[in-house]
Amino acid sequence: MSAEFLLEARQVTKHYGKFVALGGVDLRVRRNTVHSVIGPNGAGKTTLFHMLTGTLGATGGSIAFDGQDVTREPAHVRVRKGMARSFQVTSLFPTLTVRENLRLAAQGVNARRAFNLWRSPQGHWSCAEMVDRVIERLGLRNQERTAAGSLSHGQQRRLEVGMALAAEPKAIFLDEPTSGMGIDDLDDMKTLIADLGRDYTVVLIEHNMGIVMDISHTVTVMQQGRVLVEGTPQSVRDDERVRTAYLGSMITGGRK
Repeated sequence: MSAEFLLEARQVTKHYGKFVALGGVDLRVRRNTVHSVIGPNGAGKTTLFHMLTGTLGATGGSIAFDGQDVTREPAHVRVRKGMARSFQVTSLFPTLTVRENLRLAAQGVNARRAFNLWRSPQGHWSCAEMVDRVIERLGLRNQERTAAGSLSHGQQRRLEVGMALAAEPKAIFLDEPTSGMGIDDLDDMKTLIADLGRDYTVVLIEHNMGIVMDISHTVTVMQQGRVLVEGTPQSVRDDERVRTAYLGSMITGGRK
């Protein structure tokens, strides 16, 4: 595996009986870039995400992360190796504050921190410095004492990204982070993801073509469980196979 690439999947397959959800996917993700995976519903994007992050096991192929074979490693082991992810459905502790949600995410990476139930989270155990850095990056300083369930939808989605950051990952996998957002929140999320790409490797599933084309370094287009096209946003936008297959005029939503 080249040091240039943090993540490399080779001929990854996923079968459910006779149904082939993924039919041999190759994916190489460069370090400190935003790499977007797009395609219509049923293309296999989320299945691929689940296998890359360990939520699902692969039927065949291999997955390497930071030079190590993680093909058969469970999700919690991959988190400790530097993978973190968000989900399509927001998964927060709604009655806990922004700060408490982030603290729990930071503590959860280390088993000694996560299961130390006999002392309050003081000093080193509170992960205060990490939590403060993430809050600033998310732009949620004014809401740090607010219960997560009282945040706007856009703020909740940003907080979920922050919980992935609190795990101090090498790569962040974001599954449709702008889903359900109003137009006022989209720019904040787009700015946040683009900023993350400078310090982390970001793998993104996203349906908003404007965002994908504006912030991605590489775009992988999937169709029917396989990679159809991969390249720069401009090359994907201009590829006739992509237009003909399923994106049509949607692809023009990105900046020229």
